[in-house]
Amino acid sequence: QVQLVESGGGQVQAGGSLRLSCSASDRMFYTYAMGWFRQAPGKEREFVAAINRVGGSTTYAEHVEGRFTISSDNAKNAVYLQMLELKPEDTATYYCAAVHTPYLARLFDINLQYHYWGQGTQVTVSS
Repeated sequence: QVQLVESGGGQVQAGGSLRLSCSASDRMFYTYAMGWFRQAPGKEREFVAAINRVGGSTTYAEHVEGRFTISSDNAKNAVYLQMLELKPEDTATYYCAAVHTPYLARLFDINLQYHYWGQGTQVTVSS
């Protein structure tokens, strides 16, 4: 069972940037597809971005496309979320998620598809 730990959250002004990191405990990190989700107070958890096992393919939610970039480093057992041009509506707790899959190229963009979750890191964007 993999354990995920997020870091890098904080408070920034609108237009600023943050880079979230997610560290995984499993040495077989390369067998997992990864994703980022977020949840704002009073709202459901929503998909942000996903990356496949080999890191060659990514997908994004429409509201972050062009501003956020997901990447992974299998050698470091880590996945990242670079967030640019942050907006107040990006304020949320951001969660890293992992799903063990035999499929190298598959992307997962639904929270129920993921088996493992981190505790979350808070991102607050002020106007």
